[in-house]
Amino acid sequence: MSEPVPPTGKAPIGTLRAMWPFVRRHAALFSAWLVALAVSSTASLALPVAFKTMIDEGFKRSSGSDIDRAFLLMFIVALVLALATALRFFFVSLLGERTVADLREQLYAHLIGLDAGFHERNRSGELISRLTADVELLRSVVGSSMSVALRSTITVIGSLTMLFVTSPRLAAWALIGIPLAVLPVMFGARRLQKISRDSQDRIADANALATETLGAVRTVQAHARERYERGRFDSAIRIAVRSAMTRITAQALMTATAITLFFGAITLVLWTGAHDVIAGRMTAGTLIQFVLYALFGGASVAALTEVMNELQRAAGGMSRIAELMQEKPGIVAPAHPKPLPEPLRGELHFDDVVFHYPMRPDLPALDRFSLHVKPGETVALVGPSGAGKSTVFSLLLRFHDPQGGQVSIDDVDVRDCDPVALRERIALVPQQPTLFATTARDNIRYGRLEATDEEVEAATRSAEAHDFLARLPKGYDEQLGERGTTLSGGQQQRIAIARALLKDAPVLLLDEATSALDAQSERAVQHALENLMRGRTTLVIAHRLATILKADRIVVMDKGRIVAEGTHEQLLAQDGLYAELARLQFLD
Repeated sequence: MSEPVPPTGKAPIGTLRAMWPFVRRHAALFSAWLVALAVSSTASLALPVAFKTMIDEGFKRSSGSDIDRAFLLMFIVALVLALATALRFFFVSLLGERTVADLREQLYAHLIGLDAGFHERNRSGELISRLTADVELLRSVVGSSMSVALRSTITVIGSLTMLFVTSPRLAAWALIGIPLAVLPVMFGARRLQKISRDSQDRIADANALATETLGAVRTVQAHARERYERGRFDSAIRIAVRSAMTRITAQALMTATAITLFFGAITLVLWTGAHDVIAGRMTAGTLIQFVLYALFGGASVAALTEVMNELQRAAGGMSRIAELMQEKPGIVAPAHPKPLPEPLRGELHFDDVVFHYPMRPDLPALDRFSLHVKPGETVALVGPSGAGKSTVFSLLLRFHDPQGGQVSIDDVDVRDCDPVALRERIALVPQQPTLFATTARDNIRYGRLEATDEEVEAATRSAEAHDFLARLPKGYDEQLGERGTTLSGGQQQRIAIARALLKDAPVLLLDEATSALDAQSERAVQHALENLMRGRTTLVIAHRLATILKADRIVVMDKGRIVAEGTHEQLLAQDGLYAELARLQFLD
């Protein structure tokens, strides 16, 4: 199983090559952008020639038609430049939007497909930061920086060529400025790589903290810790700003140094050219042409310096995204998965199962654990915290694979099944149900997406949820808010039960489904659970006596092992761990 996503110090610009497959999907847009770029760059390089013609030809003669032609030529070049630039902006901006959309979709699909172990090791806020902030950096690369970089490169090469065509002697002097401008970029780029990556990491830290705190805002408010959390977030923001300040300072110094040296050299060259005009060795139009090409070249070098800074930041973001894309899920379907029997009887076997969580390799969560659950049987798992009860569910759902032993359903090893097909046959009602910020109907239909409205309502009635949903202003179409915060705990639980009923899976897992409810809510939920459990193989993690008494068998777990099993009366008579738990919890 893969390790947590590590931070890296350097992100070479070559990392951005990973964007090419996403750009290549939109070949028509990319080609249209290149054509528009070529036309706009050609028009830009033609402008100085048009200026030279206007000065040397338009003003040299007294004929008005010559002046008209010279100015008309300049206007046509400017018009072509304007149209081509607009098209270039349109095509490259649209290319950026579509490319980033593809990248975000693929990254999201990859993240949601990674195994539970990966998500246990990595903070969701950090992953969201990479999915949002880092991907946004790449939007500017494709939608702007890439275009500026290529256009500036073409302009630098074209300007340099035309400088030699215009005046080889002055162009030779101008070459002094270009190396002087490039050297600071080369020397500063390596340090800027590390600074840019560090800046992105600090932003991700602040985002992760905000995501975690906002997700637990009720706990924060219940403990009156708003000021404390504001302080923590303010501290994270200050650290991110300090890191950004370092990056901005480095970028500013690099830009200022490059531009100063370049234009200093150009000024010296132009001083020489002015003396050539006075001496008659060059026309005024030729000097203007040379000046414009020098300015174009200098501005393009400056633009390249700025783009280099942006590319460094984007390379840091791309390296963080690439790390995620390189993650391999620890749980995958075999090359040739075994089909589960139809219909599935729901017979469960745990044979000498040994399992250690990756984050706690020295502490076994299950140790030589063996359990047989017959089809249609209800088995309650009880035991102290850390006994391994939830781990039994995780292995059966194949969120993790055991290091030893075998977990099977209807005599098919779950490792030989497609995890998706396996999980379709298992319904889970967790202690804290997960409800989405959508309608009640869509939350219930999550159990079976193709279910009709009639089937949704039938499942809701069986879950004792129809009455309270019908009283909502919009009934089943009422928005439940994030995590179902508009409903009580018992109502949320009955929505989860309705979802499981709609799924109609032969195996049912109940994870302390009534432990956090008041007596009235528990009675309603317990009745709904009886409807749900009927005819299904059921494993229950129970902390309430009412749930346990209805089980066919009770399995007592401690430290990853089964220490006793039997009925409630049999286990009480043994006066062991179960009797102690009953006195401490159940009978309470």
